[in-house]
Amino acid sequence: MEIKIRPAVFADIDTILEIVNHQILHSTSNYDYEPHDFETQKSWFEEKMKKNQPVIVAEFENGTIGYATYGTFREKNGYQYTIEHSVYVAQEFIGKGIGKLLLAELIQLAKEQGYHVMIGAVDADNSGSITFHEKFGFKVVGTIREVGYKFDHWLDLVFMQLILE
Repeated sequence: MEIKIRPAVFADIDTILEIVNHQILHSTSNYDYEPHDFETQKSWFEEKMKKNQPVIVAEFENGTIGYATYGTFREKNGYQYTIEHSVYVAQEFIGKGIGKLLLAELIQLAKEQGYHVMIGAVDADNSGSITFHEKFGFKVVGTIREVGYKFDHWLDLVFMQLILE
C-alpha cells in the first residue's frame, strides 16, 4: 500500500470533515457531540493556514484517508513552544500504519518550526491511542478524571507529552 503524506489543500476539507465527523459520532477520540458543517471546517482550515499551523493528509489512490495537525496548547506567551496535536484516520484504514506516517511527519514539522514539547490529549479508555503514542516516545504525564462527558458517561483525559529534541 503506497501512502503519500502531503500538506492539505482546500479540496481536502470535505474528506477531513467526513473523517472527523465519523469520530465525533462514533468515538470518544473527539469530545464534540454534533458533527461539524463545511463552513466550520473551512474556517478551521483557514485559521490553521493563517497561523502557519500544518494540516497534513495521508493520500492513498488519490483519496485522503487521514489527516493530522497541531495548534496552540494554551494562549499565554509562556506556552509558545508547546503545541497540542491531533491525528485522525478514516475508519477503514485504522491499524494499517497511516497514523504512524502522519505523526512521524507532524513531529518532524514541529521540530523544524522550533517547538519544544508536543502534547497529546487522549481519552483514557483509548488504550490503542495511548500505546500508539508511547511507541513515538510520548510519556503519560497525567490524567484528569471525569473532565469530559459523552455517550452518557464521564470521561477521563490522559495527557501525553513528547519533548522534541
